Amino acid sequence: MQIQSIGHVVLKVRDLEKSVPFYTEALGLKEVARSGRGMVFFAIEDNHHDIAIVETGGDAPSAPDNAPGLAHLALKVGNSLDDLRKAKAWLESKGVEIDRTADHDVSKSIYFHDPDGNELEFFVDGDPKIWRDEPSRVATRLPLDLEEPAKEPA
Repeated sequence: MQIQSIGHVVLKVRDLEKSVPFYTEALGLKEVARSGRGMVFFAIEDNHHDIAIVETGGDAPSAPDNAPGLAHLALKVGNSLDDLRKAKAWLESKGVEIDRTADHDVSKSIYFHDPDGNELEFFVDGDPKIWRDEPSRVATRLPLDLEEPAKEPA
């Protein structure tokens, strides 16, 4: 037996009516179905579903930082720093606060939270040669400045 890929992830949220617009409008996912059990399913592109959210209720407590469970969900948003800059600008235009950015050497990332505090990451990959030649570099975390580079005078 060998795992072939990740199928989907299900995140817990307090209120579907608050969370669905975040996932459709801020993240741009397509809502594909709703379940009578308080679940909404989303697709990224051409899949039956990639992410689902399940409602826990408004009084559900937040998990402590040191509790076991999902730390964050990473979503690839392109192939270049310009793609990551565009994703950051998109999130900010939707009122999403960026928590931090990071240069992981094998990828570049921005981190933010959904309305219930679930951490999400948008990333672009670096050259695969980096991790193929030296797999330990996947553990790199350096500062990342996503400000537009200065343009050369004409």
